[in-house]
Amino acid sequence: MNTFKAKKPHRLLKLLGIILCIITFIVAGLFLVLMTNTQVIVGVIQTFAQQIVNTKNLYEPLHNPVQAVKDNHQYVITELKYSDMYPNSFLDITYPDENVEIHRPTFIYFHGGGFFGGSKCDGDPLAEGDATALLDDICAEGFNLVNVDYALVPEYHFPTPVIQANEAFRFLMDHAEEYHLDMEHVIIMGSSAGAIITSQIGSVITNPEYAALLGIEPVLLKQQVTALVIDDAPLDYENFSLGTKVLVGNYVKGSIFLSKKEIHKYNNIQSITENYIPCVLLGSEYHADMRALHNALEKNRAEHILIDPLAEHGELKQHCFVASERSDEIAKDAYDRMINFLLQKIQVTAN
Repeated sequence: MNTFKAKKPHRLLKLLGIILCIITFIVAGLFLVLMTNTQVIVGVIQTFAQQIVNTKNLYEPLHNPVQAVKDNHQYVITELKYSDMYPNSFLDITYPDENVEIHRPTFIYFHGGGFFGGSKCDGDPLAEGDATALLDDICAEGFNLVNVDYALVPEYHFPTPVIQANEAFRFLMDHAEEYHLDMEHVIIMGSSAGAIITSQIGSVITNPEYAALLGIEPVLLKQQVTALVIDDAPLDYENFSLGTKVLVGNYVKGSIFLSKKEIHKYNNIQSITENYIPCVLLGSEYHADMRALHNALEKNRAEHILIDPLAEHGELKQHCFVASERSDEIAKDAYDRMINFLLQKIQVTAN
């Protein structure tokens, strides 16, 4: 009788162990399935985000084309189709005022959105700042501002948006006279996903090996691009958080498990040379990535400045914090330093 009672708890523990093993196996299997099919997760995010921003690939513009003066007196031409190769191939041009024939440098911007959403019209669903206000203020500094859209997952993956960026440059070069664009003094900026594109464009233009790796023949020459602004780009894949690996891995191949070759193609920090274009690095959520890029630029003696609120003020700012420049002192300081760097480079190249 006592032997039976002793065996009963032992059997119960064994049964619980088997159940826990089964649950662990199921959870591990589900995790593996999700991590190798990341669009399942990103697709859910896209469904919710669609209520706020565009998450679709469209061959027609999001809105009716407009040529008009905005409330802030800037003049805008919208929904110009820059290519037939891929969907979302539209751009807007904004001038500081109606006098579009004034000679001004060209500022080209790529929005964020994790490559699953956002647009030149909607901005970035992952950023907290007001990108529209930021672009209005940049334009008011004396730039003709070009805001570019690109294709999204799940239908399109890396390096499609970089290829589209090159196609947008081709359109702007071909129509520079028509739209009064100075394509000999170009600044390129991107935020978040757009910052990834911008950083990679910098390597495509200045490193022939990297351009060949992506299969892109650059339209712009280095001497045409005065500067880059890389605003909080997640680049250092091997050190990403799981959440960032899901978004970026999904963009690259639909899985977080990237090969060394795929990481080398994506992470252009590994392809920085001394010829890299002068640039401003803005680091907040991805300050570690911007620090890694800074280190590569330092090593190659490539001209740049790093603006990192955590290192400078001990304050971790929100993703793409510079877009809060109208309401946040640290963001305003970053904005002013960015603009001063760009204007100095414009003056140097103009002389």
